[in-house]
Amino acid sequence: MKRALIIVDVQNDFCEGGSLAVDGGAAVAARLSQHVADHAREYGAVVTTQDWHIDPGEHFSDTPDFVDSWPPHCVAGTRGAAFHPNLDVSSVDAMFRKGQYAAAYSGFEGHLAQAGDAEGTSDDSPGLDEWLSRHGITDVDVAGLATDYCVRATALDAARAGYRTTVLKDLCAGISDDLGPTFHDLEAAGVRLA
Repeated sequence: MKRALIIVDVQNDFCEGGSLAVDGGAAVAARLSQHVADHAREYGAVVTTQDWHIDPGEHFSDTPDFVDSWPPHCVAGTRGAAFHPNLDVSSVDAMFRKGQYAAAYSGFEGHLAQAGDAEGTSDDSPGLDEWLSRHGITDVDVAGLATDYCVRATALDAARAGYRTTVLKDLCAGISDDLGPTFHDLEAAGVRLA
């Protein structure tokens, strides 16, 4: 058994003061930094995902429905797309960017970020599943923002891909006041909640 931590979308635009802020996002960033400091030896890898929008089409809207369309957020190369300063990424092994030209909720839609690539990824970059497989990962812990969107989608895809998957609830923050339906969906898919 080899376990990875997947830190989902802990970016400025998803934290307080950002264009699509999740209440408690900055505190989640700080708790994740502490978790990594305290538990680094338990993980074979620590990876992050980032929304990295260039031209995501109808995902951005001036009149968003907050289901399929959203206010502009995490535009590639902007401060809003950067990791929140409370999140220490110094020990992160790989970063995966998603959503350049379409909506992307799951980290498994992302590709490994390449230094020097203006778009942040390359068509030749491995996706998250390929990268985890290459590194012998069998189990994943998923945490980050937002519980009911990108964390949920990433955890469901991890379980579908065959990873033993756990969502670390205390290291997440959601948009909805009632996360019961999200937790029900996760558990129904075989995702463990901790």
